[in-house]
Amino acid sequence: MNYVRQGHCFILLAVVCATSIASRADDQGWQVPRTPGGFPDLQGVWANNSATPLERPDSLEGRESLTDEEVATFKERAAKLFNGETDAAFGDSVFQAVLAGDEDHESYDPTTGNYNQFWVAEREFDSRTSLLVDPPNGKFPPLTPEATQRTEDRVAYLKEHPADTYADRINSDRCITYGVPFLFAGYNGYFQIVQNTTHVAILQEMIHESRTIPVDGRPHLDSAIDQWIGDPRGHWDGDSLVVETKNFSPKSAFLQSKQNLHLIERFTRIGPETLRWAVTVNDPTTWTKPWTAVVLLRKSKDDLFEYACHEGNYAMEGMLAGQRAVEQTQAAAGGKQ
Repeated sequence: MNYVRQGHCFILLAVVCATSIASRADDQGWQVPRTPGGFPDLQGVWANNSATPLERPDSLEGRESLTDEEVATFKERAAKLFNGETDAAFGDSVFQAVLAGDEDHESYDPTTGNYNQFWVAEREFDSRTSLLVDPPNGKFPPLTPEATQRTEDRVAYLKEHPADTYADRINSDRCITYGVPFLFAGYNGYFQIVQNTTHVAILQEMIHESRTIPVDGRPHLDSAIDQWIGDPRGHWDGDSLVVETKNFSPKSAFLQSKQNLHLIERFTRIGPETLRWAVTVNDPTTWTKPWTAVVLLRKSKDDLFEYACHEGNYAMEGMLAGQRAVEQTQAAAGGKQ
């Protein structure tokens, strides 16, 4: 794996084989490796380059999995559609473009354009149709009325104030945090795990976020103490590491959730190269019921590089300068167009 400086971050160049994840977890005779203390050994670098969308597309309603033939077809389409010279695709748009059978892919920002697919990781296809496993339909539960209003208010505000100051921009634009859980695949979706008998540390490549998780039974911090990425506490349940995180800051953000976010994560090695990461999200002020997503992380032999976001954040300067230019143009024209 190589990295180059692009914009305000290090961009990942990786070629990831699209081998079926299930086949990697089926190694005969494999046993969970253990640390000298007898705990499951989760250490190493783990990559999330899955093409599986978070939510199940409407056209696949009622289908939890694809056929082997469909998976093979999707891999062929992806190889042609994202060949290194086409526009970069992010998030679920990779799966959506392949599912639709698009002959071409246009940047999500066709006005100013974006870099091409050469600069991001190739994605892995398997038979799953959504990362969401609960609700069983692969869709998010409905938002609460409170969350719906909160979202509408935010959208309305940004329409009028997209970039009055840096404070109008989201945390990731400001290089503060991408938050947890970071489920975004294909773009710096790498994690390094280090552990001893009392702690597990998870280093997230995106903005080099570091989570230090006690597993020695100590209680959570006082509820009055909140943090950007919450207060995690872990314990071992058989061969699974269970991490509970709460005490998020009101300035935090995960989808539409903020300080009331409550996470339960389960990390389980299911093969020599596969770490099953199950994330249960609960926030009764945002969703009408909890939901769970499962990500299959793949073992990587590569190192994590520093994600020097703030030091080279030319994007923020560009966004603010661009908005000032728009305002000057509108003023010269006698007001907003």
